[in-house]
Amino acid sequence: MHLYNAWLPPHVAEETKREKGSFARVVRTVKELYRPDDSESVYSTLTWIPVIKLFIDAESEVALEDVGTLVKIGLELFHVSQNNLYAQVKWGKILVRLINKYHKKLSLKVQWRPFYDTLIRTHFTRNTGPEGGILKQQHFETLTSLVQSCRRFFLPGSALDIWSEFRPLVENPWHNSSFEGSGFLRLFLPTNSDNQDFYSCDRIKECVGLWDSIPNCHFWNCQWAGVIARVVKNCNFIDWECFLPTLFIRYLNMFKVPVANGCESYPFPLDVPQNTRFLFSNKTATLVKAIAKSIVYLLKPHSSAQEHLEKFVNLLEQYYHPSNDGRWTYSLERFLLHLVTQFKKRLKHEQQNTNNCRHAKLCLGRTERTFFVNVVLKLIDRGQYSKDEDLSDTVVAAISILSYVEPSLVLPFVASRYYMALETMTATHQLEIAVMSMAYVGRSLLLTSLSPYSVKPVHLGGDNVFIDLLRVSLSNALLGMDANDPPKTLATMQLISSVFSNLASLDDNTSGLLFMPIRFSQWLDEFLSRLFSLLLYLEPSSVLNEGLYSPETSGTFLVQYGSYYYIMLEILLGRLSKSLYDQALRKISKFVKTNTLPGAVEEVGLLCCACIHSNREEAVSHLIEPLLLSVISSLEDSMLTGFSEGQISSALIPIKEKPELSPALETTINYQLKVLSIAISYGGPALLRCKDQFKEAIISCFDSPSWKVNKAGDHLLRSLLRSLTHYYPTDQYKCILCHPDATALEEWISTKDYSEDEPGMPPKWHIPSADEVQFANELLDLHLQSALDDLSRICQARIHSEPGDKKEHLKVTLLRVDSSLQGVLSCLPDFNPSSKNGMVEDPDRAPFLIAGATGLHIGSSELREKAAAVIHAACKYLLEEKSDDSILLTLVIHIMDALVNYGRFWYDEWSWGAWNLESASITEPPINFIVSSHSKGKRRPRWDLIDKAYLHSMWRSLKSSHNKFCATENFHPSNHMILLLDDLLKLCLHNYATVRRLAGKSLLKIIKRWPSMISKCIFSLSENLRDPNSPEHAVLGSCAILTSKTVLKHLSTDSKSFSSFILGILLSSHHESLKAQKAINELFVTYNIHFAGVSRSIFRTSDYHVNGTDSANLVSQIISLGSDSSSLHWRYNLMANRVLLLLAMTSRNYLNSSSEILSDTAGHFLKNLKCRLPQTRILAISALNTLLKDSPYKLSADARPFFSDDLEGSTKSSLEGALTRIFKEDGFFNETLNSLSLVHIITDTESTSSKGNNGNSILQSQADKSITRFYFDFSASWPRTPSWISLLGGHSFYSKFARIFKRLVQECGMSVLLALKSTLEEFSNAKEKSKQCVAAEAFAGILHSDVNGILGQWDSWMMVHLQNIILAQSVESIPEWAACIRYAVSGKGRYGTRVPLLRQQILDCLAIPLPPNVATTVVAKRYAFLAAALIEISPQKMQVGELQIHNRLLGELIGNMCHSSAQVRETIGVTLSVLCSNIRLYALSDHHHSREGEKNDVNNQLMESCIKILREQSSQVLMNIQNASHCVSLETSRDSNAPDAYLNGDSKDDVKWMETLFHFIISSLKSGRSSFLLDVIVGLLYPVISLQETLNKDLSTLAKAAFDLLEWRIFWEPHLQEAVSVILSSANDSNWRTRSAVLTYLRIFMHRHNFILSRSEKQEIWRTVEKLLIDIQVEVREHAAAVLAGLMKGGDEDLARDFRDRAYNVANLLERKKKQRKRSEGQSVASIHGPVLALAACVLSAPYDMPSWLPEHVTLLARFSGEPSPVKSTVTKAVAEFRRTHADTWDIQKNSFSEEQLEVLADTSSSSSYFA
Repeated sequence: MHLYNAWLPPHVAEETKREKGSFARVVRTVKELYRPDDSESVYSTLTWIPVIKLFIDAESEVALEDVGTLVKIGLELFHVSQNNLYAQVKWGKILVRLINKYHKKLSLKVQWRPFYDTLIRTHFTRNTGPEGGILKQQHFETLTSLVQSCRRFFLPGSALDIWSEFRPLVENPWHNSSFEGSGFLRLFLPTNSDNQDFYSCDRIKECVGLWDSIPNCHFWNCQWAGVIARVVKNCNFIDWECFLPTLFIRYLNMFKVPVANGCESYPFPLDVPQNTRFLFSNKTATLVKAIAKSIVYLLKPHSSAQEHLEKFVNLLEQYYHPSNDGRWTYSLERFLLHLVTQFKKRLKHEQQNTNNCRHAKLCLGRTERTFFVNVVLKLIDRGQYSKDEDLSDTVVAAISILSYVEPSLVLPFVASRYYMALETMTATHQLEIAVMSMAYVGRSLLLTSLSPYSVKPVHLGGDNVFIDLLRVSLSNALLGMDANDPPKTLATMQLISSVFSNLASLDDNTSGLLFMPIRFSQWLDEFLSRLFSLLLYLEPSSVLNEGLYSPETSGTFLVQYGSYYYIMLEILLGRLSKSLYDQALRKISKFVKTNTLPGAVEEVGLLCCACIHSNREEAVSHLIEPLLLSVISSLEDSMLTGFSEGQISSALIPIKEKPELSPALETTINYQLKVLSIAISYGGPALLRCKDQFKEAIISCFDSPSWKVNKAGDHLLRSLLRSLTHYYPTDQYKCILCHPDATALEEWISTKDYSEDEPGMPPKWHIPSADEVQFANELLDLHLQSALDDLSRICQARIHSEPGDKKEHLKVTLLRVDSSLQGVLSCLPDFNPSSKNGMVEDPDRAPFLIAGATGLHIGSSELREKAAAVIHAACKYLLEEKSDDSILLTLVIHIMDALVNYGRFWYDEWSWGAWNLESASITEPPINFIVSSHSKGKRRPRWDLIDKAYLHSMWRSLKSSHNKFCATENFHPSNHMILLLDDLLKLCLHNYATVRRLAGKSLLKIIKRWPSMISKCIFSLSENLRDPNSPEHAVLGSCAILTSKTVLKHLSTDSKSFSSFILGILLSSHHESLKAQKAINELFVTYNIHFAGVSRSIFRTSDYHVNGTDSANLVSQIISLGSDSSSLHWRYNLMANRVLLLLAMTSRNYLNSSSEILSDTAGHFLKNLKCRLPQTRILAISALNTLLKDSPYKLSADARPFFSDDLEGSTKSSLEGALTRIFKEDGFFNETLNSLSLVHIITDTESTSSKGNNGNSILQSQADKSITRFYFDFSASWPRTPSWISLLGGHSFYSKFARIFKRLVQECGMSVLLALKSTLEEFSNAKEKSKQCVAAEAFAGILHSDVNGILGQWDSWMMVHLQNIILAQSVESIPEWAACIRYAVSGKGRYGTRVPLLRQQILDCLAIPLPPNVATTVVAKRYAFLAAALIEISPQKMQVGELQIHNRLLGELIGNMCHSSAQVRETIGVTLSVLCSNIRLYALSDHHHSREGEKNDVNNQLMESCIKILREQSSQVLMNIQNASHCVSLETSRDSNAPDAYLNGDSKDDVKWMETLFHFIISSLKSGRSSFLLDVIVGLLYPVISLQETLNKDLSTLAKAAFDLLEWRIFWEPHLQEAVSVILSSANDSNWRTRSAVLTYLRIFMHRHNFILSRSEKQEIWRTVEKLLIDIQVEVREHAAAVLAGLMKGGDEDLARDFRDRAYNVANLLERKKKQRKRSEGQSVASIHGPVLALAACVLSAPYDMPSWLPEHVTLLARFSGEPSPVKSTVTKAVAEFRRTHADTWDIQKNSFSEEQLEVLADTSSSSSYFA
């Protein structure tokens, strides 16, 4: 039994044993309800899913056989519900929970392919179902979660099948299918024991190779990092050593941090399709978790992973510092969190599996644990005082976990930071974090200090060092409680709570060890004094509003979410000895009696409550009685109304003489009553001694003329009834079990280690005694029975002479009823339900589900029924007589809610903050190396677990009563409940928004509990929408209820409710109110988003064809509403069309032959293409894209080899006849294309942002867009390849439009072409861009249709048409026509692998050389068309003809690289990069082994020779440009006129050629194709670096753009070695700007390649940079120093140490020879400046820290301050930066310097007092 159930009240805990049988009964029922031959039987099983969820949430003890049976049934139900997404979501969610909970005990075998088929059918087809976006999202999330849960049960061989299925998808990295393939691999690949034989070193090598094919893509990295992380964790037999450098360099570069002041993220990320990004997880947190998991599980004894991790952390630690906050902080915070969490999980797993010999060899030992903690402490040290709250919280949580792993490292770190924070004056915010850190390691400190088995930190001063630390921290905690500093105060209270949660008891004897030299009693006195002072100066966080809805509490920071104020008081007072408790109680009693603090009501009340919880009898005597007597005394002196007894004492008193309380007295009484109401929460039987006083006080409160006092009396009555009747724990803060290794400490408990045999562990519960029940019944008689009688009399007769008196009497009477019901909640028996025949049923006959009780039953169900009857009458009376009194109506609604939804609101409100006790400060992780005590789960204090058990008990009581009758169909809501529901239906239409909102919330709770009532509500509320006489508020109220999820879910199962709902919306256009129209609009949008289908009964074939039936009438009525001729507002016309489309799409799932409804609908939407309403046109486009899917004229892939234009379609589409009649009408296509062209009339700003894929560019409001947007988008969306060519961007080509024309041709054949041809030619030649756009879309659809006869049409007119488009002079629509070409050649099928019929013909047409002397725009256009076509080709599957075109174009492009037009040169560079990468990838594929092998070798040789030409010619051209520039610079020095005049023709051609080459490089890097052209890129590094600054600005701009992209490129072997060689040789360039550019690149290059560079390569780079320290150019020298400062933080500590030593020695020698240098004048400035810069680099490499070498270095640097410039300025800047970065901690760090060193620094500093 779970601990929470074992610790329930005794008789409830006993009842939970029956839940095993009730769960078995539920499983049997589900099994019986499901019938494989009836798909509708799935619906009947859905009602049991909430019941199954109850058992999971209740932690019920159930039979494993039943769980296994249910999982198997659930999986079967999930797979058969293919057309029912809602059912799949419901069953999927519950299956995930069941499998995750019981997976270690279940023995399942699950097939992966059914899940994949469901995924494809639902989310990856061109025409997905009609379900709404929210449901689609839920379905995908549920399905992926289910796959992740079931992966561990996949059959043997599944991994190989999955790899074989998806491996081909990732072969072409430049197609969107690769993204899908990687997502599927990450989702499906299992690593369970049955499939581990699939993984090997070769397989990992293949994965890493595939990973590299798309560089700098966040989505791609997420998928592969996830795969690798799972394999690393679960396949420990793989030797990862050879992969470590590659993996770590990948992980490092995945963190988007700014390197060398550069951009933190890649400027041109690949455009992953939105749908793919939405479906597959690619969040930063997911990626970082995978990285952390991989790193943790790569750590093994004697592995180099430790060295890599240390270097990894050294590179990232600087970004954790508060001065380096940025967008990257979130990913770094998540990394630290997951790193520590995964480490904890690994240690826990290893400690629980120590018997596995093979596993034991890989376990982390003490050495590895120490290493890991040391490394992570670097990140913790940097991030501890971060300005980012999440990072600082993560740091303290990590400290807490690691303190149990290696306390000898962590605790001294915490201690030093705490003392430093106490001493630091310039950074006061650090104290809060330091105090919080102390709170989080409180238990570690105590265990380390008090346990005889722990390792003592002898090097820190022996056993008492941590005891002293705790003593100091608790002493300072008293000073930390400050009303003016809430964060520090809350941290202090958390510290006190944490420390005292560990101690078994608190008194002067046992706690002396903590509080030497003072006694604990003295500390307690000081604590209470500080606390009282804090309470006196508290200010509420908001102005109090004393209306009906005023809060009970003041709401200061002490009682806000997450505060430890109350917990601290409970722990402290609960663990005090008797004498100390009495001491505290006396002081608290005196404080409460002598102070009235209206601004701290809850704070004082909680203080009293904690006293009562610890010792009820004593506290009631000292606190409750005095307050009660004070209240009674105060109220006795005031005039009373007599309302509480039904009297009318004021009936004859004139209004001016009405009794009133003085404001001061009112405030005092209100304060005392509210304090009492909070204080008595756990009083129980001790309150009986004040029985009469409570009665008198409450009666006096309700008789008071003050509404504030009435409300305070309401709080007191509720609290008193709950305290008397409810179950709650009474001794939870007493220590029961001492720690076995330290008796002064309490033993904490893990729920997973709990055993029922442990003695004395369960809490003591308050079980109401007979006297308490009697007292509660007396209170009910006084304030419920009598109040109901009074209410009945008031409503039936006029008993007041003044309307004001009647209202006040009603308010008080209703308040008494509400207080009583809210106090007893479910302790008052529920209504007796009725049966099917209307008879009242015995509720005890309902089958048992789960156990639960709020308390003992008092009163009877008759009393609840009487209350319902009276309130029904009162509601009727108020609506007739006082409908404008919102306070009275609100009270009535609250009472109704308490009658039918008892306890729901109170539980939700109470539990909101109750689960907030997950803080690491009061949890002990499952691994504890301090005392070598490990557990199955985290341990918590006993009081915390009792708190959770109490919450669990309340949740059970709520669920057991609310779900009592859901397990049977024999019970229906009682008549009293139906009456109240009718009242709420009226109230939710009230003209006051507050009344509508409250009534609606209560109504929704009822119908959720009793679903049989939903239909009634829908009929009633829909009628309000249709009724032309309905006022605005009735429409608003109706929409608010109809928008709820409960109602929307019901519409999918009830056809009559659906019809009523839809017609209610569509026939509501007569409402003139803007608010009403907006509400109806939002209702319809919400319905679309949540659409889950409609009932099958609407589509009965036998009914649809019969005129007059409901279904036929509904469809015909909707078609008439959606026609262009209807007079409806455009929005309602749009709604009708939308509903019609939903019905048509849903009908496919239910009708064997839905041709009639589909043909009617398709014809209707085809007509709507020329509709005058633009929004309706857009919807028609989406509708036709979905409805046109038969494609009888389309050639299948198998038929193509035998293709003949004479073939006729063997079958005809069911829609062909209807569609043909429509488009053969005169001018149909002309009118349609005109209408569609209007959609393209957009502004320039919209055209750049729309990206041309949505077709929603018309100006619309957000709500209108919500309606017109088609929620079920096509996953195989266009374009099928990433869009990265800027020349082709910003187009207005809408692929949905093109798809309509393609589908029309496929549906109806050549007749469409004949009807469209003339219109297409006319629009193609039009001057208006919008007409050319729609012509491009239509032509693209035709070209891509692949229908019978299309080849003949190509030869007949299409080829000529395309040639005319190419030769046309217009340039405005080039992007649209390029998109047309791209669409036409796009591969077919889900993954674009099938070649379109006309692709070769289109390529041949584009490859035809242009006539001579054509305009350069035409040349650029042709190359742009070619680039657009070539990026859609899959290189591995290129046909012979495609390859020939590639080779032919390759020579043409290289020959035209010197073209005179810049635009042409850019297109040539782009096209060339596509050509070369395509050919290279083709060469790497398997085609070399085909029968075309010889031709392939020839093609490959041609490609390589072209690349060789590029590399060789680039060197020659670069030399020519540099020589020409040199000549020009010489001439310019003589004559400053126009330097370009000196460039001859050859030089200009060289510049043009180089510009084209740079375009080639930029395109290769932007597109991600550089992975296959690395040899080319490396060979062109030198031109890019050396041409950063030239006289030709265009060339330099391109060089800088290429340089910026090169900074992100990782070079792998064998290219890395060549890259290093090129870079180092460039550092010796004669041009100093080139040398400076090399330094810029080197710093980033070292970061990107740190793990894969060999030691010798790194040494060469260091030496090269060092040489540049003495460069003749001062800018180069200073740049080299900055680079070296960065390199020293780059993780290579040995190289940095060597450099530091040499720099110090050289500078020291130079300083000693200062006099000799002054005498010899031959020494250059660089020879002095270089060593000083080296020293400055060393100083600047350690900001914020004070390593042992730094004092000597900075002092020596300061000695050079007397040198002339530029040496002096270097010294001044470096020392100033040192001073700035060490300012916060200088008071401590200056101790590292000697007096002499401080004097030297003081002389250099501008402020001599700073270093004093």
